[in-house]
Amino acid sequence: MAEKAILIEKDGPVATLTINRPKTLNALDVPTLLEMEQALTSLKNDDSVRVIVFTGSGDRAFIAGGDISDLNSRQGLAHYQEFAEVIHRVFRRIESCEKPTIGAVNGWALGGGTELILALDIRILSDKSRLGLPEITLGLFPGAGGTQRIIRQIPLCRAKQLMFTGDQIGAQEAVDLGLANQVVPAEDLMKVVYEEANKIAQKSPLVLKLLKRGLLHGADMPLSAALPYEQSLIGLVLDSEDAHEGCSAFLEKRPANFKGK
Repeated sequence: MAEKAILIEKDGPVATLTINRPKTLNALDVPTLLEMEQALTSLKNDDSVRVIVFTGSGDRAFIAGGDISDLNSRQGLAHYQEFAEVIHRVFRRIESCEKPTIGAVNGWALGGGTELILALDIRILSDKSRLGLPEITLGLFPGAGGTQRIIRQIPLCRAKQLMFTGDQIGAQEAVDLGLANQVVPAEDLMKVVYEEANKIAQKSPLVLKLLKRGLLHGADMPLSAALPYEQSLIGLVLDSEDAHEGCSAFLEKRPANFKGK
């Protein structure tokens, strides 16, 4: 029986999704992406899960990129209809997931690995990590949302430089650019990630859901539309049990017990 390409482990309110293709440095192909999509759907529908962590198996790579032999077997239309269609859909579902996502980047995150990072909420890198969009060196360009997400997250001139040269960058440079939140020693990566995940998991899942929705959609609106959109969302929040539980807990000097209602 073939080993699963995606592993799921749950620890209380935190679930970890591991890309498990160590022989290919966790490279992405269509079966892996479809398995990832199925796992994500399961975690989204599991009310006991409040935060989802993404990482790669082994100690060398988060995701080394797309599976080059698979890509080389495709022509334009087949690629568009198969691989590109699937990876765009899966990454968008990750990006729009109503539960917070954290990348535990444990090594190389190149091509599709960097493109996945761009779709995650929080990115914590081991000091052994390297990021980059090297597709240009193969006569390609980042086609899994990378060209569009990166120009919305870092200065345009730096995004162009990364894509035009295909150069890799180290973990600290990725943080300095705004591609990631922090760098930690490799041996401390999962400890730091789980501390962050559990901190977030204690917050209201309803408020996190609406906050993520506001940030995702508001970013594409002009300010004149985004502000009333925010106003409508905070109105929904104030009608929730969690909002009043949080305020009551503050006044009563006790920890809040948020239930997502």
